[in-house]
Order: sequence, then C-alpha cells, then structure tokens
Amino acid sequence: MGFYPKARQPRLGINHPSVRPIRLAVLKGASINLLILQLLFLGLFCYIFGSLFQQTTHVDNINILFVDYDGAAIGTAVRDAYQKLKGPGFPTLIEQSTLAFPQPDLTIEAICNIKYWAALYTTANATDHLLAALGEAQPPPHTTQAMSLQCLKTLSQAARVVYFEEGGKQLLQTVNSSDPAAIAVYVNPWTLASIDIQTTEQGSRLIYNTLVIILILIQEFFYLGFINGLYQQFKLYTAVSPHRIAIVRQIISGLYTLAGSLCTAGAIWAFRHGWHVNGNQFVLTWMTLWLFAHLNFLVLDVFSIWLPPPLLPMALISWVVLNVTSILLPFELSPGFYKVGYALPAHSVFQVLIDIWSGGCNPQLNYALPVMFAYEIVSIALSSIGVYRRAHYSTIKQEAEEKSLQQRIEAAVAEKQAQDTRPDALEGETPLNEPEEGAAMQRRGTVSTMEEQEELADIIRRELSRPAERAETSRENTGPSFYLPFKQ
Repeated sequence: MGFYPKARQPRLGINHPSVRPIRLAVLKGASINLLILQLLFLGLFCYIFGSLFQQTTHVDNINILFVDYDGAAIGTAVRDAYQKLKGPGFPTLIEQSTLAFPQPDLTIEAICNIKYWAALYTTANATDHLLAALGEAQPPPHTTQAMSLQCLKTLSQAARVVYFEEGGKQLLQTVNSSDPAAIAVYVNPWTLASIDIQTTEQGSRLIYNTLVIILILIQEFFYLGFINGLYQQFKLYTAVSPHRIAIVRQIISGLYTLAGSLCTAGAIWAFRHGWHVNGNQFVLTWMTLWLFAHLNFLVLDVFSIWLPPPLLPMALISWVVLNVTSILLPFELSPGFYKVGYALPAHSVFQVLIDIWSGGCNPQLNYALPVMFAYEIVSIALSSIGVYRRAHYSTIKQEAEEKSLQQRIEAAVAEKQAQDTRPDALEGETPLNEPEEGAAMQRRGTVSTMEEQEELADIIRRELSRPAERAETSRENTGPSFYLPFKQ
C-alpha cells in the first residue's frame, strides 16, 4: 500500500530505553484522565437520574384546589374517594369554602398565581340536576377542572364508585327505564369538563425545555471558540488595547446572540401549529432568548478564562446537564436537593417563557429575571477582566518567544563564527606582509563582510521557520479556539 509512506518508516521499539519513560507517562496520564472522566459522567448521570428517581412518591407535593359548589352527595363522594386515594402517589386535595371562592373563575386566578397546580369544583345544584336527569332526558352535570390531569380522572372515577355504593339502590328506583338518556345518566352520572388555560398541543413543545436549551448552549460555545481563534490568529491581544478588545467582544457577542435568538424564536413560531400566540409574545420570546444566549456566552467565556484548559470540556458538559436537569420536572416531583436549580439560568428562562406564552399566568418574574440579570452583569465584569488577563499573559508569552528567538540567533551566529575562525579555515591563506596581496585581502575582507550578512540573514530565516518553543506561561489561557472554517 502506498498510503502515507512516512508512517511506515522504522520507529523505536516499545521497549527501547528512550521510549520506556514516555510509555509510562502516557499510561499514567491516560489512566488518571480515564478515572476523572468516568467519575464526572457517573456523577452527571446520577444527578439527572436522581431528579427523576421515584417521582411518583412525591406526587403529594402537587396541590389541587377543591371547591364544592354543590354541597350535596356529589361533593361528599369526591371527599370520600379522596380519602381512599390519599397518599404519596396522589396529589393533595385542598378544599376551600365557597366564601373564599364565590365564583368558579376565581379558581383559575388561584392557579395562575401558582398557589395550586390545578382546580376541581362541582357545579352548583349538581346533585339535584343528576336526580332530575335520572327521570328525564337532560344532560348530565359537569365537574370542571382547571387543568386536565390524569389524577383528576382517577378521582372522578373513584367518586363515581363511592356515589353508587352509598346511594345506588335509591338511584336505581328513580331511573326512568323507558328513557335511554336517563339510563345513560345513571351509568355515567357526570363527566369532567376541562378548562385548559393555554392549549399547547404542537409536537415541537416537547423539546422546548431540552434540545432548545442544549442547542443554545452549544451554539454559544462554538462561536466562542471561533472568536478566540480569530484573536489568536491575528495576535490581537498583543496589538490592540485591552479595553477596546473588551468592548468589541461584547458588541460581537451581543450581535451574534441577537441573531441566534431571533432564529430560535422564529423556528419555534414557524412550527407553532394550533398554538395561539401573537406578535407581542414573539418579540418577548426573542428578547428573553437573547438574554439567555448572551449570558451563557459570557459564562462560557468566564470558564475559558479562569479554568485550566483541560477542565473546560468537563465544565461545559456539567453546565449543560445541570441546566437541563433544572427544568426536566417540577421541583415538587424531585427530591428537595434539586431546588438548587432555582439558581440556574435555564430554569429562570423557562419560567419567563411560560409567563410570556400563558399571557402572564406564571408570575415568577420576581426571581427569574433577577437571576438572569445577575449572571449577565457578573459575567460581563469577569469577562472584561479576563481580557486584561489574556493580554497580560499573551504579552509575557510574546516577550519570552522573542527572547528565545534572539538567543537561538545569537547561538547560531556564534557557532558560525567559531567554524570560520578554526585553524583549518586559515590554511592556504596568503601572508599579509606582501602589499599586492594585502590589497587583495582587503577586497576579500569586503566580500567576506557581505557574505557574513547573507549568512546572518539565512540564519534568521532558518530560526524563524523553526517551530517556536513554548514559553513556560502556565497562566496564559485564551480558552477554546477553533480554526475559522470560512475566512477571507
């Protein structure tokens, strides 16, 4: 095979004395990093799975409002059914009097204020209407809920069983057997009528709190790498004033995240089939995603400034997992430890988006917006300071490289001069005491000077073409940098 012939040239054996230390160092480094990465991903897997672990045992943390406007047998059947279903795997039914909620519409307001997750109420005179329907062909009464939850269906079915157990024989005697509608009412005495505050049935909604967040984070990381690569390629940290670099980086990141968030919001709106949202909500969504994208760009930039380069991939994946875990499930369904997610920007941005999309029916802006702006302000400060840090250590690195180059050139010139002044180089030369030959020697001296200049130029070119030795600047860190795929 003729592929890569240089790769098949003879190499030192694995047991060669000069290779043995390298082999041990490679094995040691690979083993240490293998252990660290395995522990990191084990911890991340445990963290995200732990948030979902035994979530059914935390269902009782979900509070459901119950208001009995009927005040008769149906309301009693709901209470008795709840006592049978009550437990860690069933939501907590909190009954309130009709004085606290004189109108059913007030239950929706309580849900929007996040006091309850859902509401269940019986309509007024529901029992009387049911008894009348058993003798006449009338529509059955309705028990209305604010949110369609499977647990409420279970509660309704259990209440129906209790209702028949307590008064089934008396009800059977009142049924008009000649009326099919009355028989249907006896079999199915009530139905659940669902009121969905904001219908959201489009398939794309399933990834709003997962892939959308992940892609935004990855999008910022890659552009950060391109920006860092651009600054390294043109050596801007040693050529431009740091405060100008800081300003320009903020402008570039702001424009980039502005355009990226517009594309994200536009994609969500393009696939919003059946979702009733308006233009104002689109603009608010765009601005919210812009803030989230920009603060993440800055956070990742801070990571790249202040963390050692080997830790950057670990920090990135940890940041992604922690943020996504904070919005996978309501905190009520996870162990209390996971409420640390309140401090993460992904949880905050999702709360703001829900508030926008529901028309204000999720008033958690009092903490969500401050959290996001806190990340923004602190990250701007640390990122700007980081520009001065990078400029400082880039200058140190450049000075060390220039000094190293100068030392290499001086060493090469000294070596050349030593070769020219060796005794064997003087053999065969004409003595200087002859005048004619002295003049010729003077001419040769002039030529020799020009040759020395050419040789010096060759030495400089050769040293510049050699790979520069990396200076010992362990604190010099420009962050992740990628070669630009498209450039002039």
